[in-house]
Amino acid sequence: MAYGFSLDDVAFLRSAAGRAALAEGAALPLTDASRLTDVAAVRRSVGERFAAAVLETVVLRRKSAGKLAGADEWLFTGDALQQASATLVARHRAARLAGRDVHDVTCSVGADLVELARVAKRTLGSDVDRVRLEMARHNASAAGVLAGLVQADALRPASRDTVVVADPARRDSAGRRTWKPADFAPPLDGLVDAYPGRPLSVKCAPGLDFTIVPWADEVELVSLDGAVREACLWRGLGNGVARRATVLRSDGTQWTVVDTDPDELPSRSPGEWLVDPDGAVVRAGLVRHYAARHGLWQLDERIAYLTGDTPPPGVRAFRVLEHGPYSEKALRASLKRLDVGRLEILVRGLDVDPDALRRRLKPRGHEESTVVLTRIGRSPVAFVCRAERIRSEGSPDEIVGVDFGRS
Repeated sequence: MAYGFSLDDVAFLRSAAGRAALAEGAALPLTDASRLTDVAAVRRSVGERFAAAVLETVVLRRKSAGKLAGADEWLFTGDALQQASATLVARHRAARLAGRDVHDVTCSVGADLVELARVAKRTLGSDVDRVRLEMARHNASAAGVLAGLVQADALRPASRDTVVVADPARRDSAGRRTWKPADFAPPLDGLVDAYPGRPLSVKCAPGLDFTIVPWADEVELVSLDGAVREACLWRGLGNGVARRATVLRSDGTQWTVVDTDPDELPSRSPGEWLVDPDGAVVRAGLVRHYAARHGLWQLDERIAYLTGDTPPPGVRAFRVLEHGPYSEKALRASLKRLDVGRLEILVRGLDVDPDALRRRLKPRGHEESTVVLTRIGRSPVAFVCRAERIRSEGSPDEIVGVDFGRS
């Protein structure tokens, strides 16, 4: 069970003695083998009263390293860190609000608030939890940004004429994830009703049924390094866009596709390559728009796989070696003919268990391959491919093979 921080804990952790204890704790291995020794060392250093707070903070800071940039001196609760947006995602969302007055009504420990404060005209953060507010105060100071902070219920407006930013908690009292907006904290409909006519930016889970949020002018799906991280519901801030997919990468590159982009596609037989669009594109329902941008077309209008003669830059694409009607016998013959021994199996639109199929196929060759099983119309089809990472537009020497290990 996660440690429950108190205001006294936060005050100690922010003190000179607390900072020194955290620095000492950061040097501890904190492994299963060293746990008893490490706990004893911290207790000798700060006493029984604050030892757990120091140890928990050291552990949470280590967990934050791959998610939050520049947060090595921040304070967290376990739940707050889990729900916090990755820095690049929070930074993207904040950039859409640059130059405006913004009120983060569920600011928690300040992960979004810090990024908003870097670009907004004025920034206010509020939360019902005093412990998290004090952590947010510390974190904003550590990040070198200015933001007003006030204890307030998100359903009782504490500001006027601001863009309202919110990230409702999506877990119940037992820590289980909830998909019902009425069970969010604060409830989604209550949050919307509390700010009539105000511009809104509400973070939610990408799996939410967006048909139940008719008040949202725009639904944006955001992925980071190939993983769909969140959806954002926007009201009063759009420009005619109803659906948007934003793809972010840790190297700083990003791109966006929207529903106002062209979506006319040719009807053709499979090309030289298969492309599996980013999950944000698929969840936003923008597969056709993405395909049209890159000169691709669909294998089947109900299947997200795309095909074409030139793959887009920066994606993992599949060079088609052979394709035809799917049967295990025919597929086994193709793999033997191509000397395939290392095998990845991707399935979409068919009821096939990839692991069970791989065991039955028993590939024994020396080459690697990806098998894509899907359907065109009602017909199951198998594509035997070579997975390749497309670095950039242009020549074949900018295409790198992908090794995914022996099956």
